[in-house]
Amino acid sequence: MPTTRSAFSFRSLLPAHRSVARPGGPAPDDHQCSRKRYSRYLLVVAGLGGLLYGIDLGIIGGALPYLEATSGLSAEQLSAVVAAVLLGSVISTLFAGLLSDWFGRRSLMIVSGLTFSLSIPIIALSYGFTFLIAGRILQGMSGGIIGVVVPLYLAECLPPAERGRGTGFFQWFLVLGIVISALVGMYFSLHLAAAARTATALKIFLLKNQAWRRIFWTSLPGGILFTIGSCFVTESPRWLYRKGRPLRAQAALLRSRSPRQASIELSEIEAALSPAANQPPGRRFTKALLRRRYIVPFLLSCTILFCNTATGVNPLTAYDTSLLVQSGLSDISAHWGYVVFTGVQFLLTMVGVMLVDRRGRRFLLATGTAGMFLSLAVIAALFLRIEHRQHNCARALQALVAPDQSLHLRFDPATAEALLRQSRIAANGIPPARASLSIVYSCGGFTAATPVVRSDAAAAPIRIQRSDCVPSNKVEAFFENPLASLSRARRAPLIIRHAAIAPVPSATFGWTVELFIYFFIGFYSFGPGVCVWLALSELMPARIRSNGMSIALVINQLVSTIMAAMFLPVVSRYGNSMMFLVFGGFTAAYFLITVFLLPETKGKTLEEIERFFDRPQPVS
Repeated sequence: MPTTRSAFSFRSLLPAHRSVARPGGPAPDDHQCSRKRYSRYLLVVAGLGGLLYGIDLGIIGGALPYLEATSGLSAEQLSAVVAAVLLGSVISTLFAGLLSDWFGRRSLMIVSGLTFSLSIPIIALSYGFTFLIAGRILQGMSGGIIGVVVPLYLAECLPPAERGRGTGFFQWFLVLGIVISALVGMYFSLHLAAAARTATALKIFLLKNQAWRRIFWTSLPGGILFTIGSCFVTESPRWLYRKGRPLRAQAALLRSRSPRQASIELSEIEAALSPAANQPPGRRFTKALLRRRYIVPFLLSCTILFCNTATGVNPLTAYDTSLLVQSGLSDISAHWGYVVFTGVQFLLTMVGVMLVDRRGRRFLLATGTAGMFLSLAVIAALFLRIEHRQHNCARALQALVAPDQSLHLRFDPATAEALLRQSRIAANGIPPARASLSIVYSCGGFTAATPVVRSDAAAAPIRIQRSDCVPSNKVEAFFENPLASLSRARRAPLIIRHAAIAPVPSATFGWTVELFIYFFIGFYSFGPGVCVWLALSELMPARIRSNGMSIALVINQLVSTIMAAMFLPVVSRYGNSMMFLVFGGFTAAYFLITVFLLPETKGKTLEEIERFFDRPQPVS
């Protein structure tokens, strides 16, 4: 493989330890400055990778309403367009580790950037379902590769003292990508709202058709910059050494390390990888699976990923607005609360990035999980206070389900009074003029919920039908509930599982709940949000790092799917307080694992971390 020419001077590869500069040659400080510039450049590339990953997650939210209004696609086709990213992501995540071992980390980063950049014009210029699906699958494949390869590349390339900050930048820009996607969607929403006051119906249609295409176009510069940026970084020194290129591995290390540091680290790489080269592949693979130094860190990484997802950060993000309306805030206040929620996440991630290499991973994880646990416990206690006044009127609503398995209901004071009377709870102190209603319903094994509506607000009527609950395709069905049968759900009756009617709490109560949700997401962003990618990339041993990360992330996706599938059924049966207690239990386990099982990896080379698991003593 020819050496990549970059915008950085190859003088940085020359020894820089002499105290006196040669005539006409670079001064020692020049080498140090060059190394610092290159390390900062790696941070920028890492950030762009995280930005694309965040855009992958968030871009469809702003574009979907306009795509739905102008594309002429059926509900099933639109659902497939949304789910296609998940399909592409899972497929590429599963094979990203193997491909990065074959072709190199840097090469796969370039491929992921090109794939993302190619997907945008395919989507934005499409006029049919086929091209939309193809573009979205490519977009998902790009995200899946980035999620594995960028943290892997950073762990193998950055000096130990900067590895935490680099991986933290990936997470920070991931959050930034989600925020930017939301802001872009909001911009077009406000623009169309202003145009709707004077424009004709045809003009509005054309503006909406342009809106979803332009939303996707706005993400193209990030993909191009990441692709170009990846072309000017060196390949992973550990991958180069495994491929029998020790001189190029040393040159790659010298881009960001002093000659002495590079020499020490290269000898550690040699010691860690050389024994595997003298064994046949089959024996090498078996040994990697069976030895303690591989099994323990792999299981520890998977456990940390499991606990990270099981803290409830994804359901809390998805249902934040609904929880706030249920807690007594108005719809507008709840949406502004969500804006602040994303802002807290963004700012506290940056704080974690600045501290991760100073205070260490265990400090951030222990502090973060402890704060998350306390926040979840308080939120559970707050909901427990109001849920004893909540009553289930599911039976009364089940009687209103039409033969076509649909339910239409306007929840106003008269309807609230009728439901309370039919449920024989009229004397329980729930004022019909200030009551809230949330409905959880299911068809087969799939569960959905209505937004919380209040009798004191001019809300649109509740409209429930089977298609709102049942996924339109097998891909979406798998990610909603992998254990449910889609064919049975399409024939199953609409069941009202829970219909919670309750007095609307005061706005003070709602803001109190939101305050502790801010504490939760702040502690998460400060600790686990920054460190989870680090734990995954640092703990995995060299010989199984790439494939181990792929497997762990696929397991993480499965756990995320299961948590999403169980959220509404648990809430409908036991209330929000029980769900927050479940999240709190997993967070407590996360804290204990961090304190008692996780070694501190700050300032350690990957090979030093790997050696720790060969002997049960702390890394020091």
